[in-house]
Amino acid sequence: MDLNLRKAIKNNIAGNNDEELQATIVDAIQSGEEKMLPGLGVLFEMIWEGASEDDKDSMLNLLEQEANKL
Repeated sequence: MDLNLRKAIKNNIAGNNDEELQATIVDAIQSGEEKMLPGLGVLFEMIWEGASEDDKDSMLNLLEQEANKL
């Protein structure tokens, strides 16, 4: 069976409003389940691909700050 995870995740959130998207993200993070990580990765990929260079720089700066807290 050919399962396209990216396509399934994108279809699952298609048409969601910002509250629904936030709930999806918060639920995935709060669950702490490893199986949720690919979905979050697809969401991040979508954000990254649609981001401007300034937005990408901001995300990288925030990620660097959070990584340095570890």
